[in-house]
Amino acid sequence: MICAVVLAAGLSRRMGVQKLLLPFGGKTVIAHIVDQLLASAVDEVHVVVGHQARRLRQELSDRHVSIVNNPDYESGMLSSVRRGLRGLPQQCRTVLVALGDQPSITSKLVDEMLQSFTSAEKSILVPFHDGRRGHPVLFSESYRGEILTHYNDVGLRGLLHAHPEDVFELAVSTSAVLSDMDCPEDYRRELALIEKKKGREKT
Repeated sequence: MICAVVLAAGLSRRMGVQKLLLPFGGKTVIAHIVDQLLASAVDEVHVVVGHQARRLRQELSDRHVSIVNNPDYESGMLSSVRRGLRGLPQQCRTVLVALGDQPSITSKLVDEMLQSFTSAEKSILVPFHDGRRGHPVLFSESYRGEILTHYNDVGLRGLLHAHPEDVFELAVSTSAVLSDMDCPEDYRRELALIEKKKGREKT
């Protein structure tokens, strides 16, 4: 079983509003990324919420996802990763950790990552673009205990540094893996990208 953990608990301080509820492609940012994951080969989607959890829960109430509350969300992203991992079913063998503010990630990219993960025979996969590693991150469930007890200061980067021989860098053509949404300029950039994509699809 392949499970996705979507990190959606942050404070959105630099955006000034709850960024995951901003309009995006006729939906909200969080609904858009969740729908891309649901359209992929992922078996289950677990969304970790914290800041304005009630509003996010309501926004996703008509989608087949599990909502996980992180009361410690102000302590950082790793707390949400851990909360999500604790909520996964025992049958889960592969974990995809996705950012809730990365709406340009597509189901096609996720499926490409999953296929490469199987064929590469590595236990960790990261997308790689323009010389940089990005998100989502894909890894074997066997690292669950390690993530729950290690890397307090560095987050998931610590897992990659601790097991370099197990990491497969998947070269991708899209810069979406490097782009999240922290401030209004980032949001405008993502809106421009989706409008550009719509324009290409019409022609």
